[in-house]
Amino acid sequence: MDAFYASVELLRYPQLKGLPVVIGGGRRREDDLLDRLKVAHPECEWRAENLAEIPLDFFPRLAGYTGRGVITTATYAARQFGVGSAMGLMKAAKLCPEAILLPVDFDQYRHYSRVFKETITEIAPLMEDRGIDEVYIDFTHVPGGQREGGKVLARLIQKCIFDVTGLTCSIGVAPNKLLAKMASELNKPKGISVVHESDLQTLIWPLACRKINGVGPKADAKLKAHGIALIGQLAASEPQWLQQHFGKVYGAWLHEAAWGRDDRPISTESEPVSISRETTFERDLHAVRDREELGKIFTRLCQQVAADLKRKAYEGKTIGIKLRYDNFQSVTRDQTVQIYTQDAATIRQVAGQCLKRVDLSRRLRLLGVRVGSLVKQGTAPAIPKSYSSPTSSPPTLHETRPDGHTQLLFPDDE
Repeated sequence: MDAFYASVELLRYPQLKGLPVVIGGGRRREDDLLDRLKVAHPECEWRAENLAEIPLDFFPRLAGYTGRGVITTATYAARQFGVGSAMGLMKAAKLCPEAILLPVDFDQYRHYSRVFKETITEIAPLMEDRGIDEVYIDFTHVPGGQREGGKVLARLIQKCIFDVTGLTCSIGVAPNKLLAKMASELNKPKGISVVHESDLQTLIWPLACRKINGVGPKADAKLKAHGIALIGQLAASEPQWLQQHFGKVYGAWLHEAAWGRDDRPISTESEPVSISRETTFERDLHAVRDREELGKIFTRLCQQVAADLKRKAYEGKTIGIKLRYDNFQSVTRDQTVQIYTQDAATIRQVAGQCLKRVDLSRRLRLLGVRVGSLVKQGTAPAIPKSYSSPTSSPPTLHETRPDGHTQLLFPDDE
């Protein structure tokens, strides 16, 4: 999907089309714009149905933004200023101060994600879900799918998605998933790119190695240190040399990927490994001095994870935490219990026990909660007779200081 989150927001606010818009920072809990409009113009009846009438000067701008929020996505008008996903909002504010800043609205994004995927499966049922805004489709046996090398089917999918949702997408057609992924990025937005094996040298090899899905920033930096910046240069490297410098498995994969080889089939069954929620604080927080604020955030994260588990009908028994300190060092801890759960209180209790196993004397910039070892709801093994619920006693989130006193950490906020 093309700039998916931003495109969904433009359905809500069509007056922003063609303008630089970034989505990021906090999540939308209520429409702040509507609240401001009701105060400024109490004579008007502002409702969600007339958001398209909100004046442009009522939208918040990036100029002067302070905080640690990051961009989730940006419109193509904003990308022309060098603004992009995962960039800090403060940095983006320097590049494009007049960009309009909107908070994320995951409920809306999930809704449109379901709709566009349902639209696709009505045309091509063999689909692999790759996240909220991306899928792989095997159309080998779709009637008429091979016409014009797949372009006819691609145009049909684009039209149907647009007719149903008002959103656009870009499609890459290729013999395998690896090449199709790269092809889908060649002609954004609203593009259709067909890559045959014979096009490898002309279309793929001139691209940066980073364009290969699976080559991250660290591997890319290491390749560049050896003078390998383009996929064609990677293809010219000896497999033995790549294995020597990048490991036997990854080195061999790099060589195969550079030559456009990928035999992975479409997977229609995809089970999540874990479900997690995390948040980066606007300012560094301390586990003791900011314990009340952290306690509320901690409880909310546990409740959100529990809600996600219930919505997706999963239960898990490995519960963990993630912390990032003010020096950007990250630590994780987890604990496995005997019973599979999706209960917020249980998650909070066990995650709280994990907190006792990390250094809480330093300031924190991020906190996360995770539940893993997932099974479908209702399929978990029977509870052992000797099992005692971790929530049978009150939370014991304390630390003992050198002077013998006990300091309460992250107290319950109920």
